[in-house]
Amino acid sequence: MPFVFKAWEDLTIRDDYMFKATMRNKQVCGEVLEAILSQPIRDIVYLEEEMTLKAGYLSKGVRLDVYVEDEAHTVYNVEMQVRRDGDDLARRMRYYQSQLDVELLAAGKKYAELSKTIIIFICPFDPIGRGWHLYWYENTCRKDATLKLDDGAVKIILNTHGTGDDISPKLQAFMDYVNSGILSSDSLVQAIDRQIQELKQSEAERMRYMKYELDLSEAREDGLAEGRAEGRAEGRAEGKAEGKAEGKLETLLENVRSLMKSIPCDAKRAMDLLNVPEATRGKILVQL
Repeated sequence: MPFVFKAWEDLTIRDDYMFKATMRNKQVCGEVLEAILSQPIRDIVYLEEEMTLKAGYLSKGVRLDVYVEDEAHTVYNVEMQVRRDGDDLARRMRYYQSQLDVELLAAGKKYAELSKTIIIFICPFDPIGRGWHLYWYENTCRKDATLKLDDGAVKIILNTHGTGDDISPKLQAFMDYVNSGILSSDSLVQAIDRQIQELKQSEAERMRYMKYELDLSEAREDGLAEGRAEGRAEGRAEGKAEGKAEGKLETLLENVRSLMKSIPCDAKRAMDLLNVPEATRGKILVQL
C-alpha cells in the first residue's frame, strides 16, 4: 500500500513524531523518567536528538526516540512501541542494548567506563501477559535471584493497559493519557498536553513533520524497490523499472493528497513542498 500521511492535527503522544517532539521538552522528559523509575532526577542532557546508531557495513540501524543522560551519568533510551512484533520485543531491546554499548564504549575506553543504561519501552499493550503495569529486568543468577550480575544494564517495559494498584498515581495518570488522551489534573499530564497543543500551533513544527514523514516514505519505497529487485532475472530490467516508476507515481499522488488535506493547501503548494519533478506534475494533476 502507498504510504499515507497521518494528519498533523490527529497526532497524539502515541505517534512516533509527536512522542519525540514532546520529549524534547527537558522538564517533561525528566518528569516522565521520574514517574517510571520512582526516583528523583535532578538534570538530564540530550546526547543527540533522534540518534541513529549503526554497528557497521550492512548493519540494521537503530533510530532512538529519546537518548539522554542524567547527572549520575546513567544513559536512558525511551521508546514508544505501539506495534506488536510477535515475540521480537525482547530481542529488539537486546539489539538496542548492544548498539548503545558500541556507541558508549569509544575507542580506547575500558569496559569499566561503560555507563549504566536503562532502556524503556512504553507499550499500549501487554507484551508479557502478566497484566502488570511495569516489567523491570536486570541480569540475575539462575541459582540465586538475589545475586545480580552488575553489568549496569536495565530494561523496563511499561504496559499502559496494566491492572492492579502497583504504580504511583502520577504514572497511572500518564498511562491513562497514553491510552486514551484522558486529561486529568495531574501536573505531568497537564504539561504534556500543553506541550502537544503548543507544537500543533507551530507551522515550523508542522513542516518538520511533513519532511519527516516524506523521508520515511522515501526510505520505505527504496526498501520495497530493493526487495522487489532481488532475485529477478536480468532480462526483466525494463519491466522492473516501469513498475518502480508506476509505484513511485502512485506514492507521490497519495502524498500530495494527504498534504493538501493536512495543511491544507492547493496542489501546487503541496508539490512544491514535496519537491515533485516538473515532468511528473502533469500526471499527478490529471489524477487528483
